[in-house]
Amino acid sequence: MNLEMVMQELEALGKERTKKIYISNGAHEPLFGVATGAMKPIAKKIKIDQRLAEELYSTGNYDAMYFAGIIADPKAMTESDYDRWIDAAYFYMLSDFVVAVTLSESDIAQEVADKWIASGEELRMSAGWSCYCWLLGNRLDVEFSESKISNMLEIVKNTIHDSPERTKSAMNNFLYTVGISYVPLHEMAAETAKAIGTVEVKRDKKKSSFLNAYESIQKEVDKGKLGFKRKHVRC
Repeated sequence: MNLEMVMQELEALGKERTKKIYISNGAHEPLFGVATGAMKPIAKKIKIDQRLAEELYSTGNYDAMYFAGIIADPKAMTESDYDRWIDAAYFYMLSDFVVAVTLSESDIAQEVADKWIASGEELRMSAGWSCYCWLLGNRLDVEFSESKISNMLEIVKNTIHDSPERTKSAMNNFLYTVGISYVPLHEMAAETAKAIGTVEVKRDKKKSSFLNAYESIQKEVDKGKLGFKRKHVRC
């Protein structure tokens, strides 16, 4: 399939209601409003096509950019490719659920995510923390440095309340993910989350969200989910 064919299929799948939901979360035109699950049949036909993924991502159409992440070849992308993608990710559903997800399946994931976390830019930081969530929730514990993750928990503890809003949300999710999916530091993550307490995330034109990673960790532990790992990151 070529760019024009994919765009036509995506447009046909668009729903006004879904479009309104995406816009309420920060998306803007152009977009069609395609539910992510509805993209699966097209993805099955294409599988992996990095050239087409790049063409789709460069359209600036939210649905096309999301679909680009599904068919991209993460290991074929360089650091500059990921920087280019994050530059174009204008709101969190792109930074955290397209770029961060794609990056998490690459061999340079931690290296790039570390750089983004240190950038001081809200969506780059958010994508960096989110990438670690996808990594920790999928890869074996032995693939991570315990001291590094421990240091990251300290950074969250010391900075989360003063961080940009989307970064706060991603940091909170990191706390939760370490607490459930990275068993060596489960107790430290739970203690850190308890010390942090409730985190307020302010949202444009909406009520604030109040996040509590400690409570979320305890709920999952009670369900027997400690050590949970995803089989797949991308849909």
